[in-house]
Amino acid sequence: MNPTVALIEKYFPELTDSQKAHFERLGSLYQDWNQKINVVSRKDVDLLYERHVLHSLAIAKVMGFKPMAEVMDLGTGGGFPGIPLAILFPETRFLMVDSIGKKVKVVEEVIEGLGLKNARALHERSENVDQYFDFVVTRAVAPLETLVYWTRDKFAQMYNHPLKNGIISLKGGDLAEEIKACRKPCKVWEISDFFEESFFETKKVVYTQMIK
Repeated sequence: MNPTVALIEKYFPELTDSQKAHFERLGSLYQDWNQKINVVSRKDVDLLYERHVLHSLAIAKVMGFKPMAEVMDLGTGGGFPGIPLAILFPETRFLMVDSIGKKVKVVEEVIEGLGLKNARALHERSENVDQYFDFVVTRAVAPLETLVYWTRDKFAQMYNHPLKNGIISLKGGDLAEEIKACRKPCKVWEISDFFEESFFETKKVVYTQMIK
């Protein structure tokens, strides 16, 4: 197995052969597309599996998305965290949204290249998306207060997960003031509790509850 994919299997040992193949294919797809449209910083391409794929999958350590759940990846950029999560949860439906068209183009091509049936990309501002979701996932896009405002009317009121419908964000640093400003119930997990690589020492998963 590709040693970079072994990094994913280290923390997710129950991957199917199909999931392993998808994760392995992911690296070459991003290598190819990043030469045409720079969606991952050049220095990070060689560290894609740690800094982008595994980082995205930290969300899976706090939430196991159920079949048919609807998840929006807000400000998906190059497809993170949405594409790795779509591979890990093949029966969950992911909509990857970004306002920058060239980034959406890359995400569409990666989805097609992997043959993912549970993911699609949309060139749109998140506040204009006309759909209800169980969860919104996002990585370093905006402060929690802004994310709450952008998605305030995007959540289904019925919930079917241990956590009520809301936002799951990948963030870093001291979040005390940011959490206070968002005025919603939040829970924080240290990613270093899940993954031992030094890159994750200051990284966090933050859940913000959006329905009562």
